Amino acid sequence: MKPTYIDVLLDELQAHGAQPVLRYRNTTISGDTLRRLIYCYARALSSLGIGRGALVALFAPNHPDALAVRYAANLLGAAAMYLPAPAMADRRAALLERISPTLLVVFGETAHLVPRTVNVRTVYIGKSEGAPRLDHLAAIQPDTPIACRAHADDLAVIASSGGTTGVPKGSRRSFARYTALVSGPRCDGMRRLINGPLAYLSQVLVDATLIGGGSIVLQSRYDAALTLAAIEAERITDLFLAEPQLFDLMDYADARTRDVSSLRAITHIGGDAPAILRRRAIERFGPILTHTYGASEAGLVSMLKPSDYVHNVRLLDTAGRVRAGVEVRIRRVGGTLARVREHGLIEVKSAAVAQGYYHQPLESAHKFSDGWCMTGDVGLIDEQGFLHVLGRAADVVEIGGRVIGPVQIEEVLCGLADVRYAVAFASRTGIGALTWNVAVEPWGDRRVDLGRCRRAVDAAFGGLVSGAMRIISMKRVPLTEQGKIDRNAVEERVRDAYRSDDRTPENAPLALLIA
Repeated sequence: MKPTYIDVLLDELQAHGAQPVLRYRNTTISGDTLRRLIYCYARALSSLGIGRGALVALFAPNHPDALAVRYAANLLGAAAMYLPAPAMADRRAALLERISPTLLVVFGETAHLVPRTVNVRTVYIGKSEGAPRLDHLAAIQPDTPIACRAHADDLAVIASSGGTTGVPKGSRRSFARYTALVSGPRCDGMRRLINGPLAYLSQVLVDATLIGGGSIVLQSRYDAALTLAAIEAERITDLFLAEPQLFDLMDYADARTRDVSSLRAITHIGGDAPAILRRRAIERFGPILTHTYGASEAGLVSMLKPSDYVHNVRLLDTAGRVRAGVEVRIRRVGGTLARVREHGLIEVKSAAVAQGYYHQPLESAHKFSDGWCMTGDVGLIDEQGFLHVLGRAADVVEIGGRVIGPVQIEEVLCGLADVRYAVAFASRTGIGALTWNVAVEPWGDRRVDLGRCRRAVDAAFGGLVSGAMRIISMKRVPLTEQGKIDRNAVEERVRDAYRSDDRTPENAPLALLIA
């Protein structure tokens, strides 16, 4: 059997020895220290009956012990899941009920996330009110090595979806599949800042960085000021951000005064952000921007590197080239496969694609088929092999042979002098019909002329599009804990604004859905 990612990780930590691999709140953790911590937690979990076939779930902050516990569970052959933190307690309860973990690990700072109705065996790390302390149990264990007990086909990791439309889903991967996801080129000398929740892509980035020989600086959350300060103080070389966070960081006041010269790469995930914003980010930080497209279910699909766009800025309209080892096909609405430059639904197949949703067979059947993941996004592949992503299928329409998605609307709006940032997405308003919810952020204390915004969209796309918009100005567009646009919150604000002002879109909602 090929070594699992946990075998490779432990070997890499041993090779680092006394050299640092983690920084957390001004504390440095060496490879030896993290490795011993993993063994101690593995023995503590084993004493609680955790082994192959078990599932350990964690309400975890970005903390070294959170990493060690998941590695320890996987070392024993058990599966692990970093739980997302939806604001609504009933969604957290429904998620826990669905995944039914063998053991729930909670930290002092995440104790408030545990629903009152939860009936799962629970242990704590840090402060607790009389509950068993996993960290205390680990502290009395030997720190000598333990052989990995995982089998290649055992369930290893469940990764959360964003949960923007309800209870988050959990995509599952075996040890073999997860090892393929986090395996990559060496990254010696990399210092990666992680400030996104571990429930999402951050856990993959941590694993890939440590396996590749790099080191991690952990921050509890994204904040523009804290991020810039960490880049300067910790000499960060690599940074990952969700697209709204990138555009927030580049426009932050301190961005022009902080020393960010150590940065070699800023990677942002998405696929359909307007190119005008990427150009502004490159003007601010230099040609170090790497744009990636992917999903928790599909893994990393495509990548646009500086070497691609530095001599051809028009490529900033794309999501880059499809990665080696990844197959992408575009399926027309009628079900046949599209040709070059024909739009359709993006489907992905690779060794990193998830094997389904955990305990959700119906949802899995709709999302996965014969190794393929149906992303739900609309796009095309051009003659040079670059992937273009227009957005979610539900947000895209076709009018007179012209396919229009949110990215085109956002591009027009972000080109206006008083608009710093814009977001557009669809809202179902009837059977087969939609209206676009649009929110714009002003520059500083300026006011956005919403009439001018509508006229600009009208000039670009015509009255059918501009008339189907409900547009408001917001000081800050709300984000999810993942750093993505909180569509539910934006839609609620738009709905409230139009209800209170008795406004309606000028024309009937669009009914020309591409999918």
